[in-house]
Amino acid sequence: MQANDIRKGMVIIFEGDLCKIMEFRHHTPGNLRAMVQAKLRNLRTGNQFEHRFRSNDDIDQAFINQHEMEYMYSDGHAHHFMNTESFEQVEISEEDLGDAASWLESGLKIQVQFHEQSPIGVELPKTIRARVKETQPMVKGATQSSSYKPATLENGVVVQVPPFVTEGEEIIVDPVDNRYLERAK
Repeated sequence: MQANDIRKGMVIIFEGDLCKIMEFRHHTPGNLRAMVQAKLRNLRTGNQFEHRFRSNDDIDQAFINQHEMEYMYSDGHAHHFMNTESFEQVEISEEDLGDAASWLESGLKIQVQFHEQSPIGVELPKTIRARVKETQPMVKGATQSSSYKPATLENGVVVQVPPFVTEGEEIIVDPVDNRYLERAK
C-alpha cells in the first residue's frame, strides 16, 4: 500500500519492526509534494517516534488476524480477554492497549488483533454508549450551535458535548476520536 492509505490504528512493518500508527496527518506544503506525517509506536520496544513519508512511498502493512473476544477484567498490569468461540484467554498489556483501555467494561465484545499468534491490540467498536458523570449545567438560552462544554464520563474520559447534555444522561460517543455523536435513545 502507499503512504496515503495509512490510518490511525493500522499496524505496519517499518524498518523491520511492527509499528502501530498512533496519529497521522496528510500535508501538502505550497508547491512541494504531498507527504504524510505519522506518529508511530514500535510494538516491540514501546518507543514512539515521528516519521515523514512521501505520499507515494510503499508501506508494508502487517498481516493481522482478528478474533472476537470478550473483555473480562484487569489485574493492574494487563487486561484479560476470552475468545467467544474457543473460550481461550489472552492478556494484553496496558501499553499495547493505549487509550483503548479506558473504554473497556466487563462483557464488552471487541475485535482483538493478533500478529503471529500474539495479541497486539484491539479494535474498538465504532460507537459506545456512555453515561455522563459530571458536566456544567445548561445555560439558559444556549443553543446547539453554541460552543461545546467538557463532560466527564463514568469511565473517566472527557469529551466535548453540546450545552443541552446534562449529568446522568446517556450519550453515544466515538471511542477512537473521543467525540460526542448524539444522545442515546
